[in-house]
Amino acid sequence: MSTAQYVQLQRKFGQTLRRDAWWAGPLVVFLGLSAFVVYSTWAAFQGEHYYAAPYLSPFYSPELFGNSPESWFGAKPSWWASWLPWSPAFLILWAPGGFRLTCYYYRGAYYKAFWADPPSCAVGEPRKSYRGESSFPLIVQNVHRYFLYLALLFLIFLAHDVWKACWFDDPRTGGTTFGIGIGTIVLAINVLLLGGYTLGCHSLRHLVGGRLDVISRSPASHQAYRCVNCLNRRHMLWAWMSLFWVGFSDLYVRLCSMGVWSDWRIIG
Repeated sequence: MSTAQYVQLQRKFGQTLRRDAWWAGPLVVFLGLSAFVVYSTWAAFQGEHYYAAPYLSPFYSPELFGNSPESWFGAKPSWWASWLPWSPAFLILWAPGGFRLTCYYYRGAYYKAFWADPPSCAVGEPRKSYRGESSFPLIVQNVHRYFLYLALLFLIFLAHDVWKACWFDDPRTGGTTFGIGIGTIVLAINVLLLGGYTLGCHSLRHLVGGRLDVISRSPASHQAYRCVNCLNRRHMLWAWMSLFWVGFSDLYVRLCSMGVWSDWRIIG
């Protein structure tokens, strides 16, 4: 099809023959992602109330520099410019944020919801041409595979946080004692959902088996591919559940730190 024919067939913005509520899906995505971006940005700029012993907010983990007992290298680094706002979250949130921003599912979701590119299937869009995925901005999305490596590393950090969330201060001995609180379960569910989302990533599926011409000849790769593919079938569901829960995990730790909520100890 020539460019001239494509332009003639192209619908005007919002024009469609569809009679269903095609706009409902993009609207829900717009509201959901907007709410998360606003909250996570606000939470990141707070720089406080992100630790309620023994719970560390996933927005601040790993805490490279900070004021909590979980800080790796002490308080605010000396090399941080005095005129810049400071928060421990600034040093690490770019990694999980970049992973979601370049995610194959999310890019399709926010392209429709925020840029109307396209608004939905068989609905007219505002642009008049398509430059392909080798041009800006789509070419930037190719870094997703590299953010995947960081996301896998962050899963290890967050899983370790769950282990630390099982040890509570014991005033009788002056040490710690094993226990499980509501916060422990909240952080454990967070790792479970993030794991389902990350381990079902399209890039990981290619990494473990998609690069092979005949995958059945490598039993280990074949089994890994099947496991990733199983999670990938519900990639959208994992994406939204993990997005909601990581925000709730931060909120839970924050409200406990502020004294608004009291953490209940189930065991210990």
